[in-house]
Amino acid sequence: MTTPQQDAVAPGPLPGAAAATHCPYCALQCAQTLTATPGERLPVAVAGREFPTNRGGLCQKGWTSAEVLRASDRITTPLIRTADGGFREAGWDDALDLVAGRVRDLQAESGDDAVAVFGGGGLTNEKAYALGKFARLALGTRLIDYNGRFCMSSAAAASNRALGMDRGLAFPLADLGGADAVLVLGSNMGVTMPPFVQHLAGVRERGGLVVLDPRETVTAKLARDGAGVHLAAVPGSDMVVLLALLHIVLAEGLQDDAYLADRVEGLDDVRRSVAQWWPERAEAATGVPADTLREVARLLAAASPSRGGRGAYILTGRGVEQMAQGTDCVNAAINLALALGLIGREGSGYGPVTGQGNGQGGREHGQKSDQLPGYRMITDPAARAHVASVWGVDPAVIPGPGVPAVQLLSSLGTADGPRALLVHGSNVVVSAPNATAVEERLRALDLLVVCDLVPSETAMLADVVLPVTQWAEEDGTMTNLEGRIIRRRAAVAAPGEARSELWILRELAARLGCGALFSDDAETMFDEMARASAGGKADYSGITYARLDAGEELFWPCPASAPGESAHPGTPRPFLESFPTPSGRARMIAVAHRGPADDVRPGMATYLVTGRVLQHYQSGAQTRRVKELAQAQPEAFVEMHPLLAERYGLTEGAVAFLATARGEAMARVRLTTDIRTDTVFMPFHWAGAGSANRLTNDVTDPTSSMPEFKVTAVEIRAAHRLRPASELEGAAR
Repeated sequence: MTTPQQDAVAPGPLPGAAAATHCPYCALQCAQTLTATPGERLPVAVAGREFPTNRGGLCQKGWTSAEVLRASDRITTPLIRTADGGFREAGWDDALDLVAGRVRDLQAESGDDAVAVFGGGGLTNEKAYALGKFARLALGTRLIDYNGRFCMSSAAAASNRALGMDRGLAFPLADLGGADAVLVLGSNMGVTMPPFVQHLAGVRERGGLVVLDPRETVTAKLARDGAGVHLAAVPGSDMVVLLALLHIVLAEGLQDDAYLADRVEGLDDVRRSVAQWWPERAEAATGVPADTLREVARLLAAASPSRGGRGAYILTGRGVEQMAQGTDCVNAAINLALALGLIGREGSGYGPVTGQGNGQGGREHGQKSDQLPGYRMITDPAARAHVASVWGVDPAVIPGPGVPAVQLLSSLGTADGPRALLVHGSNVVVSAPNATAVEERLRALDLLVVCDLVPSETAMLADVVLPVTQWAEEDGTMTNLEGRIIRRRAAVAAPGEARSELWILRELAARLGCGALFSDDAETMFDEMARASAGGKADYSGITYARLDAGEELFWPCPASAPGESAHPGTPRPFLESFPTPSGRARMIAVAHRGPADDVRPGMATYLVTGRVLQHYQSGAQTRRVKELAQAQPEAFVEMHPLLAERYGLTEGAVAFLATARGEAMARVRLTTDIRTDTVFMPFHWAGAGSANRLTNDVTDPTSSMPEFKVTAVEIRAAHRLRPASELEGAAR
């Protein structure tokens, strides 16, 4: 637990001074102490710090995070594209005047929606809030969305419709330690966030860890080695596993009847919907033995509070969420958790394992196309009136809802689409599905402005690149996977002319006629954001920097207290008494399995799944610049079973050519028996010929607009050599 002394270390780039902050990468937000090291190669030394999520530990990415501060190609001055296709260095006034002038001209010609904004789930709460406000007030555009649409949108949509609120984990991570059973669906936290797995030690020792994944990942091995269960289901059949587990629970009378009667509605419809998925039929669809499905259902039931167990948890990750039926799949997981009486009980629960560093806070305060701060819907007149009163504008000034990320990106540069795009905290050329098509749309724009700290693949397409600060150079807050608000503190000055997005947005807003509505002070923007969130689902109005700096552990919702009342303590477990639905009860949602949109077929008889490796993060723009990490994982690869490789005439280290209905890629083969014989795996951290997202499907979930990253049919054959990406376009199949 963080003490006031630990979290009150003075910020600032003083020689030898220490700053208490948090890792720049995943949503675990491991605590770090950064100590300034004047005269050394790196400006700060990194040490792990005691905190409930990481307990002092860091992963390889966290330990090497200071390397990115002084990346050899760090952008330290604004860049403007020249007539010959290169860049020239520019002063801030020149760069910002150019951007503001082009924005005004394009909007004068084509309307306010001629300019769009694309944000990121790694931005601080303050920057995410300011970006949403900037889009709607300074630009007057309705077209804003962010890369969190690729991360948490299906889990968010499912939680909202079933539980009335999207709060990520609705319990502190440490609660997992006492459980008898934990079912992990489509998450490999042993690789993506290694300090997480210490919270699974207790359940692993008790033989209660169950992992659903087509690969025997590091996390699946933890289950197997601890006498738990690995369910290696056919890719895209995860929902059938969940429907079958609920079928067994109901058929064998293992449900928590008292909890269902008191706290849940919709059981009858769900009971009918799962009746068709008896274990033997599910085995035929998933490849998971019927008896294993029964074993897992009984294990979860025995661990549940109604049967005297220590407790059980169901956790979902991108593997089951990044599908065209991702929202329904998460609702199937929530249905199972509700049937067992897990949600809103201490020691039990359901939760999605958030990926990006501020994946939770980044979607709460205005970056999403249909939301205003506080997780308010932009179409709600009361929400618009409240936020407008904080902003000091007429509600009519706030535009209506925009469009989600895939639709936004696919419309860029088209006859009726945006002519300009401002990108903050995202590298869509690598991270978006159907990435080749996305790159084409970016090239069709009249103006592309990218704020970045290194020359990412997206930044290299820009007309203007604006250098920004990174985590060790700025103050702010983040909201981790538990809904815990934490402080980010500056430890060192930024190099060259790099500036915070708060400063950039204020300066651009001033040039567009509304600079007085913005501040470049993080605490000022946080206080305003807190007021704007008041009364919303994600209510931060009772949180202040002073409370965070005093070491208080504050989870939202944390409303402001009335004068004379004690400060609200925050809400680490929000569903203990009721659910924030009209009835106060959770809703079970009947769902039906549809399968992948691009399923295997003759000519494309193999499944492609994608994911991460230990050493790299997201698009790899930062981690590929860290020598230690790049040496450990220097290039893209395709992982396959030896039997599948033999079928395609491939051997270890050989080059495989892969093609889907959207594009082509090439990568070296890695052989392993830790994967199904009908499936190959590619990590998505690389650009160019090895880009996995040249292959992935941009079809979207009808509820969440999440693209189907996680499973697609792929053609595979041997290639003679690795070729550059330019040679792959239009390659014969």
